[in-house]
Amino acid sequence: MEGVFLLTALVSVLAVALICIFLFSNGIPAIREIGFSDFLMGTKWRPGNDKYGILPMILGSIYVTGGALLIGVPIGVLMAVFMARFCPKRLYRILKPVVDLLAGIPSIVYGFFGLVVLVPWIRENFDSAGQSIFCAAILLGIMILPTIIGTAEPALRAVDQSYYEGALALGATHERSVFTIMVPAAKSGILAAIVLGVGRALGETMAVMMVVGNQPRIPDSILKGVRTLTTNIVMEMGYATDLHREALIATGVVLFVFILLINLCFSVLKRHGGEQR
Repeated sequence: MEGVFLLTALVSVLAVALICIFLFSNGIPAIREIGFSDFLMGTKWRPGNDKYGILPMILGSIYVTGGALLIGVPIGVLMAVFMARFCPKRLYRILKPVVDLLAGIPSIVYGFFGLVVLVPWIRENFDSAGQSIFCAAILLGIMILPTIIGTAEPALRAVDQSYYEGALALGATHERSVFTIMVPAAKSGILAAIVLGVGRALGETMAVMMVVGNQPRIPDSILKGVRTLTTNIVMEMGYATDLHREALIATGVVLFVFILLINLCFSVLKRHGGEQR
């Protein structure tokens, strides 16, 4: 069994290595040919004119992901706290399958929901065409909820019960014991849930493509449409050739680096939190 476990671990590492080799071997030459600053800081994406600036897509991804986190993280973490420490057993038997069901709904179904429900609602209540950063942020905020709840809740349940009992013995109320003792003790698990939520939001494509507007421009309002890094790749990879195709792969490299940086920041925060304890 040790050999089996080692083999599966090596296969996982090999898969990641192959993805890195493919991305960087095809993407770095394109970045070099286009120009590093022109590629990352360019504001025009016009493949027909050999202009491959992805700054609008980078900003679009950051705005949409940031908006989703502002919506999904507070709701998800508080929901996890409720399910772990406040929820009656009968209600828990209903909520848990509902959260699991949210995780199993296909992205395209979320996209249809956003297109049919959220887009008309935003169009009627705001000065907007409907397909916008705001709409995509709401939809992604809903989509990352099961990821955050499903990771944060077990982390809260894993905290030693003696922490809670000790707080009660010192005179703290149930709510104070949970939010000042149990939640900080589960900080690493909650951070992991947030990181997974960021990865889900950054990597989502189909649902976002249906509600974000897909306009490669620098947004000046959350009610305007944008294009994200992932939707840019999906929309144009089917017909792209030569430098255009390599530029799209280079876009994937930028997205991959974003994910690596997020995970690196999480590791630093986790290590720093461990040293403080």
